[in-house]
Amino acid sequence: MAEKNQLQRGLKERHVQMIAIGGAIGVGLFLGSAQAINMAGPGILVTYGIAGIIIFLIMRALGEMSVEYPVAGSFSAYANDFVGPFTGYLVGCMYWVEWTVIAMAELTAMAIYVNFWFPDFPRWATTLIFLGLLTLANLTAARLFGELEFWFAIIKVVTIIAMILIGFAMILFGFGNGGEAIGFSNLTAHGGFLPHGMGGVFSALVMVAFAFIGVELIGVTAGEAENPRKVIPKAINTVIYRVLIFYIGALFVIMCLYPWDEIGTTGSPFVLTFAKLGISAAAGIINFVVLTAALSSCNSGIYSCGRMLYNLSVHKQAPAVFGKISKHHVPANAILFTAVLVLIGVVLNYIMPEKAFTYLTSVSSFCAVYTWGTITVTQIFFRKQLTPAEKDRLLFKLPLYPFSNIITLAVLVLVIAAMGANPDTRIAIPVGLSFMIFFTATYFIVGLNKRPAEKRLGKIPNE
Repeated sequence: MAEKNQLQRGLKERHVQMIAIGGAIGVGLFLGSAQAINMAGPGILVTYGIAGIIIFLIMRALGEMSVEYPVAGSFSAYANDFVGPFTGYLVGCMYWVEWTVIAMAELTAMAIYVNFWFPDFPRWATTLIFLGLLTLANLTAARLFGELEFWFAIIKVVTIIAMILIGFAMILFGFGNGGEAIGFSNLTAHGGFLPHGMGGVFSALVMVAFAFIGVELIGVTAGEAENPRKVIPKAINTVIYRVLIFYIGALFVIMCLYPWDEIGTTGSPFVLTFAKLGISAAAGIINFVVLTAALSSCNSGIYSCGRMLYNLSVHKQAPAVFGKISKHHVPANAILFTAVLVLIGVVLNYIMPEKAFTYLTSVSSFCAVYTWGTITVTQIFFRKQLTPAEKDRLLFKLPLYPFSNIITLAVLVLVIAAMGANPDTRIAIPVGLSFMIFFTATYFIVGLNKRPAEKRLGKIPNE
């Protein structure tokens, strides 16, 4: 296949493992957690528990196909072969839009973080510098992308684990609190564990879904991972532990330390926790960590957009120029085209620096939910085209199939409903649907529907 002949398997196991961790820990945990807590109170732990299970099932569905077919196009390639060319085309386009928009939003966020240290430095200049550096890194080699993600993820992991350990020392032993143990009373002392009932738990699903954007990147890396049949299952199986430790663990500690209805009103809980120890540079430390989280997300956006455009080109659903591979074994044209479009984010930072981030993030959650739903449906079609003998030979089966698919799709519909019910996130639906209509119209106007269906994956290769 083209992916095997042209893209180089330069991502080592440690790269994929840290990409998996980094994909599950975004800026949303450091900055967006306060809003989610205000919506659900301590019940946000239940929201993350539900979302974590669903994300795990989605990743297992993707993993079942990725282990058999470790290609760079991932779920777009699978949808093309197992559902139909239009489905593969549309999910590839929507995923490309999702990450292009996220890259723009993260560039905007980076400018804000840099202004923390250099308030007079122009935001548009910051975004231009970071975009140039990250694009250059992605044009060099897949291994350099993996190396950057490895160290970005290390910074996030160390910070969160330190915060959890320090937090538990405060909760149990009064460390940093004059020796007086804080205890667990804040979880129930301010309106109960579910102050807004289960309605609050489900209304926070949109914010939680945004926090998990990027976990599916594991599947996209399969085409360039060394020994994907070993690495991909290991990375996916640890998703549930990452959710428990990094999200539920961190938020549990935060809500024990501070009343949930005060979180976000007096600054970042991460900053407050480190400041309690007398660390005067706490705000600067967390600002640096969040900056690396944004760099990680933008880096992943450029990488995944390049691979998705490459896959669409390979399937003759995008211009052939995007299917060309450079001497460094990367889809350079697809990466450069994405970077040029991300420059729109730089322009927005120049025109409207205060509103750019809000405008750019409105569509990413919708695109992510659509992508996850397509992965779940594609796995159903994948299973149906297998013989009983082939099903028995699957190396990494989705548990509880097909009931897990039904549960997953039901929760994703619930997320969309919650998105529409919230005035702050409602705009994501018409904007997302507009993109879908545009790409659908393009598909038929250009005549892609008249081209013969081209299946590239063949039979499962572990026969």
